[in-house]
Amino acid sequence: MPTQLSRSTRLAPSHKLPYVEPLSLVPGPEPFDDPDWLFEPKYDGFRGLIYASESGCEIRSRRDIPMRRYQDLWGRVAEVLGGREAILDGEVVSLDKHGKPVFRDLVSRQGFIAFAAFDLLWLEGRDLRSKPLTARKELLTGLLPQDTGPLYKILTIEEHGRALFGAARKMDLAGIVAKRKHDGYGPETNWYRIDNPGHRKTAAAEPFRRRERPRHSAREG
Repeated sequence: MPTQLSRSTRLAPSHKLPYVEPLSLVPGPEPFDDPDWLFEPKYDGFRGLIYASESGCEIRSRRDIPMRRYQDLWGRVAEVLGGREAILDGEVVSLDKHGKPVFRDLVSRQGFIAFAAFDLLWLEGRDLRSKPLTARKELLTGLLPQDTGPLYKILTIEEHGRALFGAARKMDLAGIVAKRKHDGYGPETNWYRIDNPGHRKTAAAEPFRRRERPRHSAREG
């Protein structure tokens, strides 16, 4: 089970929401089909978590650094969420006129900057990390029933990983991600990255460096 952190411990700065350790992607097997799994395209972007509340929105990197170079996106996402309290996991991307993520444009802050959400971890005081992925996806759809320009849900396909991988190769995407339907969001869960070997990506170092965090015990408070 994911570690349950009270709101009095390890707070995200600004919004008094619990800090979330993002799940990492691990190298996966060859593309496969399985009815117990969900598959998503892997976009070229910077991993980020949205921390949103009635006081606004902040997007932090997987290393827990405020993504201030995309701060204009914070305000646009806050307008979409309308003051609702939520933590979302996803990718900051730059979309071309066809809606395809272009990494070099993201690095140079060109194109249309948006957030592609693939998970909902907290909603209006409820920690959702112990819920199955399918339940979190349903709640994400309820939170975002329609995709908007700055904030949209990433495409999810059940069972048919091979077909999605074939489509990802045709579109020159980075690959796909495989996630078990009934897994929670915690250290015992593995998300598998299945790379497209022919993908062309502009290399760039992530501009969000690690910083030291104060040590807290999950049993404090």
